[in-house]
Amino acid sequence: MTLDAQARPAGRGRDDDGHGDDGTSGRPRRGRRILRWTAFTLAALVFGGAVAGYLYYEHLNANITKARLNLGDSTPPKAAPNAAGQTPLNILLLGSDSRNTAADLKLGGSKADVGRPPLADVQMLLHVSADRGDMSVVSLPRDTMIPIPRCTDPDGGKVYGALTLAMANESLGRGGPGCTVATWEKLTGIHIDHFMMVDFSGVVSMADAIGGVPVCVKENVWSHTSEGHGSGLKLKAGTTYVKGEQALQWLRTRYGFEDGTDIGRTHAQHMYMNAMVRQLRENATLGTPTEMRRLAETATKALTVDEGLGTVKKLYDLSTELQKVPTERITMTTLPTVQWAQDRNRLVPAGEDADQLISMVRTDTPLDGKAGRQLTEQVSDDPAAPAGALAVRVRNGTGTTAEAPVLHRSDAVVKALRDQGFTKAAADVTPATGTATTVLYPSHRLEGDAQAVAKALGIPLTQVRPSTDVKGVTLTVGADWRSGGAYPKSAAPAKAPESAAVLNGGKTDACMPVQPGFTW
Repeated sequence: MTLDAQARPAGRGRDDDGHGDDGTSGRPRRGRRILRWTAFTLAALVFGGAVAGYLYYEHLNANITKARLNLGDSTPPKAAPNAAGQTPLNILLLGSDSRNTAADLKLGGSKADVGRPPLADVQMLLHVSADRGDMSVVSLPRDTMIPIPRCTDPDGGKVYGALTLAMANESLGRGGPGCTVATWEKLTGIHIDHFMMVDFSGVVSMADAIGGVPVCVKENVWSHTSEGHGSGLKLKAGTTYVKGEQALQWLRTRYGFEDGTDIGRTHAQHMYMNAMVRQLRENATLGTPTEMRRLAETATKALTVDEGLGTVKKLYDLSTELQKVPTERITMTTLPTVQWAQDRNRLVPAGEDADQLISMVRTDTPLDGKAGRQLTEQVSDDPAAPAGALAVRVRNGTGTTAEAPVLHRSDAVVKALRDQGFTKAAADVTPATGTATTVLYPSHRLEGDAQAVAKALGIPLTQVRPSTDVKGVTLTVGADWRSGGAYPKSAAPAKAPESAAVLNGGKTDACMPVQPGFTW
């Protein structure tokens, strides 16, 4: 996948049911072409016009809107490097439903929407494996109820208190995309490296710029109800190249696809992304300088990114990493959910299946079941201190959004450690909900100690990582280890659960089922 493909998935919109529409669009590829054009321009500097070329490069950089990466109080540690020194890349793709510009308002909503906090109606975590051999995309349905952490707005310093449960899309309005990043990190325990966000008008302009994306429906479809709900999408059965507003309608459609829920909408967005990636890779030519300039302007104006991606060069560097992944090794999934008991119109993560999917991404395990790489355990060259001299803190992280923490779990593991000779092990009451089992250490001089703790309990060394959030060796007992004194040796899942609705990037015949009552 290229940068263009990646950014496209952003969306926008208040939805046909009045709660906020998704609009995903893949705009990242455009980033790659933009940089190609920039490279073309810079090459011309050899023959003169150096000042003009530099000024245009700076002009493109100024087009890009930048925001803080994380507005929360903490962040999970990055994954440990593999044997080749490579680490995974995690990028959060967001679609905003903001109506705060004339262009966005024209594409959906009413004047009453102007000025209200935006909603992140499209949220996808894009994970690129450490060896760049495969890519996973996990969508979070907008209606999912999840915890939202405390966030601080960087403009003015307003503090938004933590919410025990709220709709996933509300995080964007609590200071900006950095709060959505903090929310995903709390939910998954995965460190997020970057985010990319687009709004309504960005989706339309990007779809126009690439000349359309092929999508398929099994029957004629019209997303429209007598009450005025629906995206307005109207297509004949078969394949159609959608662009402009029609592309936005496809990405926002809820009523008309599958069972009319937000889950079906995420599936349609995955089809769009896959088709867009294939199209861009098959037809990726430099084109004329005029065309490349238009693409560069469109892409840079459409994106809001974190400060770490805030230049054309940084976007280009990211796009080169994404392009290393073969199309057939891109796996699109949706976080498994079930109806929330307190409101049938809302969802909650589906316990074991959701935890399995998140754990596979967190541990850099391919979701497509193809064993193309093995995680390498690197034994530290730092000698461990005697077990009896090691102070180990043990946290209880067995709780999830679907299950309460196991009572006294940290005490049980402390006992298991003491039985192994770690007599200074003690429980730590620091909250650690929603994490996998990990052993963290603050500096290299404690790496050997942390690995000794892991070995004593049978924890893989791939789950031992450095972190500045701890002051000493700290073991978090995760939801993957809810009982027993030794880490379970059960085989890791070979592929994503079926409930994640897996769609492979190489599948060329994907076609959306149409909801009964929405044909014409």
